[in-house]
Amino acid sequence: MDERLLTVPEVADYLQVSKARVYELMREGTIPVVRLGRQLRVNPALLQKLIDAGGVALAGGWKRRAD
Repeated sequence: MDERLLTVPEVADYLQVSKARVYELMREGTIPVVRLGRQLRVNPALLQKLIDAGGVALAGGWKRRAD
């Protein structure tokens, strides 16, 4: 176990998105999360696996539906 978990700001920097967007993706289940009490961390190997798979598309295409 030599890889450390990433924090939300580190994930946001890596993906070049805002921290708010990272939290949103975590809530949706798009980014797999490790919970340490109230703190959220991301396994870098799982994040890279998501990126390598091409990510996850929004339902309905590029335009989000108001369900």
